[in-house]
Amino acid sequence: MKTFQIFLFLCCGFCSLSAFPQKAANSSSSVVYHSPHLEVEQITPHTFVHRSFLQTDDFGRVSCNGLVIQVGEEVIIFDSPTTNESSRELIAWVKEELGSKLVAIVPTHFHNDCLGGLQAFHEAGVPSHALDLTLELAAASKASVPQHGFTHSTRFLIGGKEVWVSFFGEGHTRDNVVGYFPQDHVLFGGCLIKELNASKGYLGDANVEAWHKTVQKVKEAFPQVYRVVPGHGEVGDASLLDYTIRLFLVQ
Repeated sequence: MKTFQIFLFLCCGFCSLSAFPQKAANSSSSVVYHSPHLEVEQITPHTFVHRSFLQTDDFGRVSCNGLVIQVGEEVIIFDSPTTNESSRELIAWVKEELGSKLVAIVPTHFHNDCLGGLQAFHEAGVPSHALDLTLELAAASKASVPQHGFTHSTRFLIGGKEVWVSFFGEGHTRDNVVGYFPQDHVLFGGCLIKELNASKGYLGDANVEAWHKTVQKVKEAFPQVYRVVPGHGEVGDASLLDYTIRLFLVQ
């Protein structure tokens, strides 16, 4: 296992609510940015969901979630927006509204709803990290390829706080990982996790038999989870893990 830790020494020290722009600090769950291509909603003191959109043949225009974690003046992002245009909007928002530096982006699997806008991050000098298998699958599908790989799990340090990334097994894809921020007990499940009452969705690269077993491992690994962010749909709590397990337990 290779571990990538990012240490940037900043005069601000550890983060507090005062480090956020006033409009973001006043609400624990509110939309703080909106455009035709991108929406950002704050869900805990240090985390935001970014939403962009993907036009699909089977499901029409789909809203796609990613996660922004800010501690002090440092930010890490899970999954890029779906296009370079919307990614540039998100990069600008982080710099101008949060006043923070992007230290890493982590695509959680190789589909376009995770790395469709990855090129914009590379152009902005933001390093990207993903599972080794994600690099292989992205290259094979001729998508933008993350720059750095890890074999199973890794941790980042931003503003003195850890962010965890782990592979628990196959499900939506062979390479799906999840991110966890212990400070706020926020899990980014990506497309491995379904919103409540969702269908099974796209299964073209899935391991349907393993899916519920993988999510069970995620649930056991993070018993104190407070917010769970699925790849699509509404943010919830640990009930999203239970729902996803039930959904794929019955074939």
